[in-house]
Amino acid sequence: MKLPPPSPPHNRLQIAIADNAAGIPPELQEQVFDPFFTTKPVGKGTGLGMAVSYQIIVQGHDGSLSLHPVLPHGTRVVVEIPASP
Repeated sequence: MKLPPPSPPHNRLQIAIADNAAGIPPELQEQVFDPFFTTKPVGKGTGLGMAVSYQIIVQGHDGSLSLHPVLPHGTRVVVEIPASP
C-alpha cells in the first residue's frame, strides 16, 4: 500500500507504518492506547504494547503517536518525535 508521506513540522522526525489488514473498527480506535486493552482471547495478549509505546513516545520523548484509518482497509500508525533534545 503506498501512501503519500505527510510533512512533519520543522525539527521533528516522523515514522509512518501502514498495513493492509482489516483495519481497526472505529468503535475500538479510542481504546487502542488504553493499558490492558486487547482484542485477543484471554491469555493470548497483555494489551500493553500500544500503551507502553504511547508512554515512551509521548511522555518520555515529547512526541506523538497516532492512528489513521486507511480506507477501505488498513491502518497507518504515525510516530513523531523532536529531532533534537
